[in-house]
Amino acid sequence: MLDTVSNRPALPPEIARRRTFAIISHPDAGKTTLTEKFLLYGGAIQMAGQVRAKGEARRTRSDFMQMEKDRGISVSASAMSFDYKGFRFNLVDTPGHSDFSEDTYRTLTAVDAAVMVIDGAKGVESQTQKLFEVCRLRDLPILTFCNKMDRESRDTFEIIDEIQ
Repeated sequence: MLDTVSNRPALPPEIARRRTFAIISHPDAGKTTLTEKFLLYGGAIQMAGQVRAKGEARRTRSDFMQMEKDRGISVSASAMSFDYKGFRFNLVDTPGHSDFSEDTYRTLTAVDAAVMVIDGAKGVESQTQKLFEVCRLRDLPILTFCNKMDRESRDTFEIIDEIQ
């Protein structure tokens, strides 16, 4: 059966309602914190964990390896899913540090889009530029989110100019 608009084969309903996206950025921009908020507001969890939490009850869901918990960094991509308004969202929290970037690049081959998190105080960093380039080469849509704007940060328009 063909989709009447695009003349492509119609997707089965379960596939058509699925959206997979990666959260990417340079280190310490807030990827895991944003992941926790998506899970919380999507109804998948009752309380968002914190990267630098004290005690197991407040730990994040995506940092599951002991080294990730101890150091407060993601060293491997982790996938979580939740249903929201009739869609199934597959969310992939990726490592930001360049030592683990191959895992992030591999993840970008399997997603529909990316959410690029920019630290408002740091702006666009070299790792951010590499990730933008990988997404461009893969023709992957990017939603850019400027994080940590509640702290002392750079001028919003300067950051927008850097992104462009």
